[in-house]
Amino acid sequence: MAITQQKHHLSTEEKQFYTDNGYLLTGRPLFEKKAFGTLYDIFEEHLNNKGALGADQLDVPHFKDKRLFDYLMADEVLGVVESLIGPNIGLWSSHFICKEPKVGKRTPWHEDSAYWEGRFDSFDKVVTVWLAIDPSFKENGCMGVVPGTHKNGFSEYGEIDGRTATFDTEIKTEVKDEDVVWFELEQGHYSLHDSRIIHGANANDSAHRRTGYTMRYFSTDLILNQDHPGNKSHKIYHCRGANTGNNPLIYL
Repeated sequence: MAITQQKHHLSTEEKQFYTDNGYLLTGRPLFEKKAFGTLYDIFEEHLNNKGALGADQLDVPHFKDKRLFDYLMADEVLGVVESLIGPNIGLWSSHFICKEPKVGKRTPWHEDSAYWEGRFDSFDKVVTVWLAIDPSFKENGCMGVVPGTHKNGFSEYGEIDGRTATFDTEIKTEVKDEDVVWFELEQGHYSLHDSRIIHGANANDSAHRRTGYTMRYFSTDLILNQDHPGNKSHKIYHCRGANTGNNPLIYL
C-alpha cells in the first residue's frame, strides 16, 4: 500500500473504540486548509442555488456536481474508511445537512440503517464520515449518539410531528441526555459513526449556522438488493478495491 494511503489510516486504538462504541471522534481535521476552503465554497454555492429546497435537503449533491468526487474519493477519506470496513469500498451517498440559525429543526433519534432496511443484505460495514463545514456544538444543534446501540438491531419507530423535525418518524425508546455523547466539532474536523447507531440532533436555537457534509460508504462485500424500489434510481460508485458483492457500481 502506498505511504499516502497509510498515513490516513486510523490507529489500532481508534479502530477498537469504533468497534466497541459505534462511533469515533478523531479530534483532527480531515482535509488540508486549502482543500477544505474549496469544499466550503462549493457548499455555499449549493446553498445559494437551492431554490425551493430546505437548507437541510441538499441530498446527494455529487449526482450533479462532479467536483465533490475530489473529496469523496480522496485518500484522506478512503484511508480512514478502509480502516473500518476493509479495502473494498463503495460510495453510498453524500448530503449537505445545514441547520440555519434559529430555524434549523431538530433531527429525531434514529438509525440510518432503519431507513435503508431491505436495501442491503447487512449493515455491519456501512460508515458515515461527518465533516463539520461550520463549527458544530451543542447550542447550534450538533449531532449526538447513544454509544453501543449499533449492536441492538432495528428499533421500533412511531410517527411524530414533522413540522418541528427534519422527518416524521422517531424511535419509540426514550433517549436520556446522560446517555448521549454530543459531537462538538471544530470547523474542518470530522467524526465517524456506524449506520446502525442511534443518533439525532437538537434544533438550532443559536445565532450560528451548523452544517455538516456526510459522506457514506459501504463495503462492496455487502450485496445490494437490486429489486428494492429505493435502489432502482440510486447511483452507487466504486471507490477502492474489488466489487466482491457484484454490485451495480459506477466506475469513474
